[in-house]
Amino acid sequence: MFSKSLFTLAVLATAATALPSANRRATCSGGQTTANEACCVWFDVLDDLQTNLFHNGDCGEEAHESLRLIFHDAIAISPALTATGVFGGGGSDGSIMAHADVETTYQANAGLDEIIEAQRPFALKHNVSFGDFIQFAGAVGASNCNGGPQIPFFAGRSNDSQAAPDGLVPQPIDSVTSILDRISDAGGFVSVELVWLLISHTVASQHAIDPTIAGAPFDSTPNNFDAQIFVETLLNGTVTPGDGIHPGEALSPIPGEFRLESDFLIARDSRTSCEWQRLISTPLQLVFDLAETHYFYS
Repeated sequence: MFSKSLFTLAVLATAATALPSANRRATCSGGQTTANEACCVWFDVLDDLQTNLFHNGDCGEEAHESLRLIFHDAIAISPALTATGVFGGGGSDGSIMAHADVETTYQANAGLDEIIEAQRPFALKHNVSFGDFIQFAGAVGASNCNGGPQIPFFAGRSNDSQAAPDGLVPQPIDSVTSILDRISDAGGFVSVELVWLLISHTVASQHAIDPTIAGAPFDSTPNNFDAQIFVETLLNGTVTPGDGIHPGEALSPIPGEFRLESDFLIARDSRTSCEWQRLISTPLQLVFDLAETHYFYS
């Protein structure tokens, strides 16, 4: 985790707002006004990202993987491990990019090397920390999708980090109890918030579990933030979309769609199933729940 000092920027807003500051309002080079001069760089980053990484604001693979990267960087923190005298990770500190040679070798982070190396030049070009950039890029990418959330963004993270240990990112082969224990350790999250975290799967896909169908989406509307992931995960699985059922995979209800074993189990577990079904009946709440959860674990 990190100290939410310095400033906050509403993604895609016309002006950035800051935490209380004695500084006078500043006018940025692009004409935007902001309560803190330090915010100006993020308008430049935004323009560069939308044009050169997200292909003029597309909700494509880069946007999807940028949202995934937020979680994989942030969840890598364990107060319980730290209490034993072992480094337990730094959470949203950018270590997954700073130490990509280590952290991308972990099975849970398989496939993230491409988006990390695509993002890295932007962070270096604009002289912002890796931790800040990962959070910002994920928030911008999510906002590009139809119905996407406006995830609050806070800057001020240091570029000082060390590689997080392996085993801190939940995997689709894990039990529901194991996943709940992991997110509780990482940030005190409860079962309802686990379901909220999985809202991001509405625009997600798989690459490493079955490489023969890399890019297979988790629901039938992968460019929309909607409730389809929650509806379709409850359908009976009858299809093997790739070359067989792999560890972490469950039968799919729709040809071409990939179902994670963990999503299948969480949708049916007594601790999480009620919230899973509630989101089907309140689809407009999805973006607010996801944004709130991202705020707390960022």
